Amino acid sequence: MEPIIPDLQAAVLCEDVRAEVSGQQTLVGIIGLIPAPTTPIGFFKLCIWTRWCGGVGRFKQRSLILDCDNDQPIAQSEVEFSLTGLDSHATNVHVLGGIQFPKYGIYHVEIRVDDELKLRFPLPVVRPQQNVAAN
Repeated sequence: MEPIIPDLQAAVLCEDVRAEVSGQQTLVGIIGLIPAPTTPIGFFKLCIWTRWCGGVGRFKQRSLILDCDNDQPIAQSEVEFSLTGLDSHATNVHVLGGIQFPKYGIYHVEIRVDDELKLRFPLPVVRPQQNVAAN
């Protein structure tokens, strides 16, 4: 059978993914932006959780976090996975270690399968707003 490129059902950037006794996964610390009082800011670990479906064959997923200036990777990971039928699914967890965001800006997360871009989303690193109490 000819391979069928799968659909990316979901992708989440988070601080950790825990495997439960039931076999389910718990995503911890879902990240939509990174508030940083100063830069550079570093992380011991970040995770990218993805779920694939609707495909058949063997594939290579590549997940990247790209620099805000030149779209060069500051972190990346690859994993191979397979789908045996159109009704099957695959869940992948990329663990990215020792990541440094050198300055404020809009970084990007990319998810690719067999070098085809499936998703790109912004990851802002911002200075937190200070709440000023009304007098």
